[in-house]
Amino acid sequence: MGNYVNIGNAGFAAAVRETYVDKTELISFINSTLGTKRKLTCVSRPRRFGKSYAAQMLCAYYDKSCDSSGLFSNLKITRDRSYKEHLNRYNVIYLDITWFISIARNIKDTVTELQAKVVEELRGIYPNVAQEATLPETLAKINEETGNRFIIIIDEWDALFREARNDHALQEQYIQLLRGLFKSSGQIDKMIEAAYMTGILPIKKYGTQSAMTDFREYTMLQPEPLEEFIGFTEDEVRELCEDSKLSFSEVCEWYDGYILGDNMHIYSPKSVMDALSRNRIGNYWTQSETYESLKIYIDLNEDGLKEAIVQMIGGAHAKIDTGTFQNDMTTIKRKDDILTLLVHLGYLAYDAGTKRVFIPNEEVRQEFVRAVSTGGHQEIAKLYR
Repeated sequence: MGNYVNIGNAGFAAAVRETYVDKTELISFINSTLGTKRKLTCVSRPRRFGKSYAAQMLCAYYDKSCDSSGLFSNLKITRDRSYKEHLNRYNVIYLDITWFISIARNIKDTVTELQAKVVEELRGIYPNVAQEATLPETLAKINEETGNRFIIIIDEWDALFREARNDHALQEQYIQLLRGLFKSSGQIDKMIEAAYMTGILPIKKYGTQSAMTDFREYTMLQPEPLEEFIGFTEDEVRELCEDSKLSFSEVCEWYDGYILGDNMHIYSPKSVMDALSRNRIGNYWTQSETYESLKIYIDLNEDGLKEAIVQMIGGAHAKIDTGTFQNDMTTIKRKDDILTLLVHLGYLAYDAGTKRVFIPNEEVRQEFVRAVSTGGHQEIAKLYR
């Protein structure tokens, strides 16, 4: 087992030792895409909504260097007819972009060092394959000489766009790497069995086109048919509450509100699990994204943003056009761009039927109140009062 290639199943093993909400049916969906033109999948959702759990589950299932049958034996995926066919059969490359940012000598070196470290590990596994400088070239050469194909899993794919939001040269270098891995359909079909990326933001746009048009995206705006894997469903939360001192109605009031697809209610996994483990309703999810984040965007005060926020604090829904958002945190030109970004960050919920946004629940509403009632927001605080 390696650090980046065939990392094993330790992450998923740690997850199932605790109270685990079974999301393994996502594997069935990914199995249906293997080796097809639909094999590139990107799922974006807010922070602390279980992105890394999903990535680690897929690593444990596909990684050929380990035996994960015992971990999955009592989980839903075992009832799927594709389960045994693909269990621990593939070479898996796992890239946690936040990890590479944290270990880089300088964030500007992230893309260069990422490729160097993964290529070095691949050279150890395939010592007789001709050496190449970049990761896409290395994978292509390995496939050419051995016929081996890879499943690539990228966690927090958009971290560079969030952490180096003004470094456009670094962003372009990163996009070029992703294009090298996933853009050339002829080469991809030979060397990649599937790819799964997860992050907060949808794939970056340049003008009106996505940077990687071959990916099928599932977002907080258009999650279907994967909405049940975005967070906890109402049935799952109700079942968790049965063995808790907290009532389902209490948990519902504080953490319900994200309504996806065909009226499916989705809850933040972190908020629910923290509340149940502490036997106390409280503000848990937003502790990871303090109200300072909200204040940044409120300060932009694009056309009518203040009034819209005040109305939503009071329970109103605001009309929105999500089409102009460029899927980054810097190209903000209008109120609707800010509101769309707040949907992806989890601060707002989106009703696809009415094309309106709203504050999803009491936990998030309190964060908005805190953001507009402190600091330099006297005008909006006055409107709120």
